[in-house]
Amino acid sequence: MTTYVNDNGTWREINNLYVHDGTSFTNKTIDNAYINDSGTWREVFTLFTTTSYSTTTGNIAVPAGANAIHVQYAVGGGGGSMNGLGYDKGGGEQGGRGGGSGGWISDKVFSITGGETLAIATGTGGSAGSNSGFNFNASAGDGGNTSIVGGITGTLFTLGGGGGSSYSGGYVQGPLATQTSGAAGTASISTSLSTGTTTDGINITTLNSGPDGAFNQGGAGAEGNPSGGASTAPNCGGDNCNIGGADGANSYNENISGGSGGGSGAGGSAGTRGSGAGGGGKEAGGNSGGAGEINYRFMRIT
Repeated sequence: MTTYVNDNGTWREINNLYVHDGTSFTNKTIDNAYINDSGTWREVFTLFTTTSYSTTTGNIAVPAGANAIHVQYAVGGGGGSMNGLGYDKGGGEQGGRGGGSGGWISDKVFSITGGETLAIATGTGGSAGSNSGFNFNASAGDGGNTSIVGGITGTLFTLGGGGGSSYSGGYVQGPLATQTSGAAGTASISTSLSTGTTTDGINITTLNSGPDGAFNQGGAGAEGNPSGGASTAPNCGGDNCNIGGADGANSYNENISGGSGGGSGAGGSAGTRGSGAGGGGKEAGGNSGGAGEINYRFMRIT
């Protein structure tokens, strides 16, 4: 915003603004300036106006007047899933397990330094796994990390990608393979602001528009399905029995659904927004995890 004063009939732009503090003019910082318009106070100057949201990644320059960043949402990439297996004489069939989801953030505000450069990155979703050539020892891809690192401030957070599911020890004529679901993505998050009001009047404790629907939330992702350690599940007994794949892990504290496991003979579906992919049903393919993401804006806290 540009502010002008009328100097004997000539409008002049203000480059510096001072206040009279008791006995002298001082250069104290002014957050907002108002004029009285026929009894109504109207704002004519704001030190910094909160920016629009952005999903831009790479090296991002913080505006000179900003001292905080509001991360509306961010998540690491989801893990990929395995295909379902078929056995000729093994006495059973298996569906693939689901991928894990990434660590996440919903409506957190962090202190930063005006003018510094932030390195902002979002993780890719993990790739689908397969047992090409009847290789029953294989893994789907892990999701990538989502992070913000400040040149002055340091690391604000690193949201680990969810793990890809895997299997081992199987053979085309049996035994059934041991399966492991994709691991939960980790979350390393620096201290965020719990209170504060911006120069344009936003009380940060009211921020709740992220996927979790509440202010100042974040944490690790979730394990793919079924959870609770390695086993042969999902499986069924008897050659040519029907078995579907398992679902991928939900992301953002269970608020975004993971990919669905495929029915017997059907492929699993991909994850979205950092969730895990669903496993393939018997003899059908797995899928890729949901890509990581971030949405943020700059603000100035008084």
